[in-house]
Amino acid sequence: MPIMTPGAFAYPGTSLDFRTGSWRTARPVYQVRPSPCHAACPAGENPRDYLARMAEANPRAAWETLVAFNPLPAITGRVCEHPCESACNRGQFDAAIAIHNVERWLGDEAVRAAWDYPLPAPAAEAPEVAVVGAGPAGLSCAYHLLRLGIRATVIDRLPEAGGTLRTALPCYRLPREVLDAEIGRLLAAGIPFVGRTRLGQHVSLAELSQDYAAVFLAPGRQQPRRWDVDGRTPKDLHPALTLLQDWVALDAVPAIHSALIVGGGNSAIDMARVLARTGAEVHLVTHDAMPGPGVSRDVAMKAAPRDIDQAIEEGVTIHVEHGIRRLILRGEKVVGVELVRLKKLLRGDGRYEVVPFEGTETVLHVDQVIPAVGQVVDADGMGSLLSENGFFAAGEDMRLPGRDAIYAGGDARERAWGTVSGAVGDGRKAALALHAHLSGRRYETGPAPRPMAIADLNLNYFERAPRAEETLLPPGLRQGCAEIAAGLSPEKVGAEAQRCFSCGDCLACDNCWTLCPDQAVLKSRAPLAEGARYHIDYDYCKGCGLCAHECPAGYIVMEAESRPAGRQQGP
Repeated sequence: MPIMTPGAFAYPGTSLDFRTGSWRTARPVYQVRPSPCHAACPAGENPRDYLARMAEANPRAAWETLVAFNPLPAITGRVCEHPCESACNRGQFDAAIAIHNVERWLGDEAVRAAWDYPLPAPAAEAPEVAVVGAGPAGLSCAYHLLRLGIRATVIDRLPEAGGTLRTALPCYRLPREVLDAEIGRLLAAGIPFVGRTRLGQHVSLAELSQDYAAVFLAPGRQQPRRWDVDGRTPKDLHPALTLLQDWVALDAVPAIHSALIVGGGNSAIDMARVLARTGAEVHLVTHDAMPGPGVSRDVAMKAAPRDIDQAIEEGVTIHVEHGIRRLILRGEKVVGVELVRLKKLLRGDGRYEVVPFEGTETVLHVDQVIPAVGQVVDADGMGSLLSENGFFAAGEDMRLPGRDAIYAGGDARERAWGTVSGAVGDGRKAALALHAHLSGRRYETGPAPRPMAIADLNLNYFERAPRAEETLLPPGLRQGCAEIAAGLSPEKVGAEAQRCFSCGDCLACDNCWTLCPDQAVLKSRAPLAEGARYHIDYDYCKGCGLCAHECPAGYIVMEAESRPAGRQQGP
């Protein structure tokens, strides 16, 4: 051991022998932490990861990262309510990343460039699962089963796959060529589809259970929910779902001069916009409040805020926090409604109660009332599996209680998300649970970790930059199937990717490597464990915490020292 005295540290070997890491009481650790956009995505996507690939100008890698969770990005990029953007930390800095537009562009680019889904061919002896329902939940489940080496056959009552995406979603929101291209590519990747096959009529659940290793039920909600006001309904009542299906299939709706749509969800807004295009005077009444800052999701309209805004642009009058007190009928035909102002108030048991305000009644003259108050499951062939409220009481693992090999998800599930991305997420979770079941393992999910908050970031290293906004078709030109939102250019998509904070993951900014006073942070050309390019030599790290403090993305955390100092690498 060399003799070390003040001013003599230049003797050979002294700097290496003077292990300053022995002073440490806390150590910095490279640790990937969950981003808020990932935590908020019902489909399970991690936008941070595919935005990073886009920032590296590698769109195919970005798409492959994305479709590891969601096989329908060209669709969800158009119709998802994108709660990821509401959760985005950048929204508290200047404006949230336009995640849905990046997702949409990647989906469109994959179709244009004919990128193959990264799917392995299952072994000939692989088990096979029957998937009932070719909507987003069923397609997602079949796709993820195939990714896990399990064969899947999709069965649907309709001749084409797509479910409600095909039968009731207006083409100006989701062009049919986009729907056909993405679903066609997905099925062509190795997913057999059997159409015109109705459960309970052409095949029974018992037969499927006998012929397949397991069954996943994703029939959606195909029947309009019953609606009345004090037991009264007009003779010519037309539910919104039926009218939307007719408009999508026939490009026609009954001639209506003035109408009141009842509801605050996507179907209500879609119906209102379709009627407004015919020249009708359209009102929409909902118990919910208008979405906006400070408005809880529990009391806000469930339709996507952008679609609500566009409906207002197109002439729809929305009566928020109102309800129908009574129908005004002439014979059996509606000539008006009496509205009353109301409020959703939180009760002591955690539920909301709708409270009307007496004396606020007003009369609205309309010649048609169209309920859009939700749908229920068509019970044919599976009525014995539905709970008392008419839905599947599937557990966290998507398995039906008391049924080892029958799973259910999507809109037909109790407490369903009610969104396309939520259905995609249900399909993925069901596939993971089915894989565990068929492998003889137990499917387990742990508590979700706390996502990165904006306070966990060092914002001094970021500059403000405007969000890229897509061009919208002017209201006067919104006719037929002309798509309203134009999406973003490749250049704007790249710029949005560059705006990402990369919350909880490495930006490769070199701050820790550059600023370490002891040069204890080392950099590697080749990625180390989990893709990191840095590691820490704990022999010489004093645990000052400078690297953690100056990490822009919160990727470095300080842990209490609990083991002897020694030469160890970060993750």
